[in-house]
Amino acid sequence: MFQNLAVFESAQAMAVHAGQRQAVIAQNVANADTPGYIARDMPSFADTYAPAENVAFRQRTSRSAHMNGSASNGVDGIVMQDKSFASPDGNTVSLETEMLRATEVKRQHDRSLAIYKSALNILRSSLGRQ
Repeated sequence: MFQNLAVFESAQAMAVHAGQRQAVIAQNVANADTPGYIARDMPSFADTYAPAENVAFRQRTSRSAHMNGSASNGVDGIVMQDKSFASPDGNTVSLETEMLRATEVKRQHDRSLAIYKSALNILRSSLGRQ
């Protein structure tokens, strides 16, 4: 009855998305001085969350003997290039933009934890436990 609750799956998927996006942002910051580097970003969680259809949230294989799933984690398929800013050397990383994105990702991660905690409290209350 209380297995595979959608609210917990959504909260977990939101936390995973936040972690993946933070990794992309960290890579952008690390390459802020690399000539010709093109900044990358990920679409919002609302645009990418579709557990049955999206590769990033499907099962993955860890061995070639597995029948279903994909070998990659799906992040490369949903990362997009951001060419909204370009310096003379061709680098498109703006540290100010990356810091704003990092703050947005932290808020998303905190939101996913709050959703999980709230749903857990509701579940406990429905069972008569505090």
